[in-house]
Amino acid sequence: HADDTPIRVLDRSLRDKGLGKGVRQGRIWAYVRDQRPWAGSSPPGAVYRFAQDWKEEHVLSHLASARGILQADGYKGYAKLYEPEPDGTPRLREAACWAHLRRDFHDFWASTKSEIAREALDRIGKLYDIECDISGQPADVRHAARQKHSLPKVEAFVTWSEQQLLRIPGKSNLAKAFRYGLNRREAFSLFLTDGRVAIDNNPAERALRPIGIGRKNWLFAGADTGAETLARAMTIIETAKLNGLDPQAYLADILDRIHDHKINRLDELLPWNWTPMALQNSQAA
Repeated sequence: HADDTPIRVLDRSLRDKGLGKGVRQGRIWAYVRDQRPWAGSSPPGAVYRFAQDWKEEHVLSHLASARGILQADGYKGYAKLYEPEPDGTPRLREAACWAHLRRDFHDFWASTKSEIAREALDRIGKLYDIECDISGQPADVRHAARQKHSLPKVEAFVTWSEQQLLRIPGKSNLAKAFRYGLNRREAFSLFLTDGRVAIDNNPAERALRPIGIGRKNWLFAGADTGAETLARAMTIIETAKLNGLDPQAYLADILDRIHDHKINRLDELLPWNWTPMALQNSQAA
């Protein structure tokens, strides 16, 4: 899962040059792995990366070694990651986010009370009802349930969407929502053929929520180095939370013991392997 959000960064050189208030906009990316919804064996984790701008070169660098499936929004910077390699297979398969599509219909319905937008929400809602029943189930169980129950609904939604585009103004936001889904129908359908794929990108969106809340409190990062420190701290804190740990207790224990911990045993301190020192001493006694 991948998503990004803006972050304000203090840049006194801009103010010295008379260019605004001395604050520019950077970007924080969040990358999340969470296999719990399909009973996978790998522990969950989140990685945050800061970049000075929104250029595609950053995600191409962040994910240069990544292989598998990428669930994200329609940001154009991801496009090259989905291109076929010399053997004809892409490094990353694209999985689209139904929650993102649903949000577009909801925004239009909220402002216009459109019956068509309301029906789109109802149709997508039925897909989520199926997901509630299979969350936490193994991938093969999820795949079978989706083939039986979700596939007909997705196919019907595609056909219905094409019909609606013939009825509504082509430049309306409602038409844009329909075209967004139809133009990426393969990515929106990947969850039907692979039980590991989520229906939406909510894990990455949840991972960025603390950044959004934080912006209201600390307003900006003091420099690029401060934003990079924020990204590293968030990586540790949010990964600890994903693994059911109290981040403060985890960090206090790690910082207390890491100075004399053997470097070839650092994996023992990772959130999914960690045992508090006090508990280790008790067990040893």
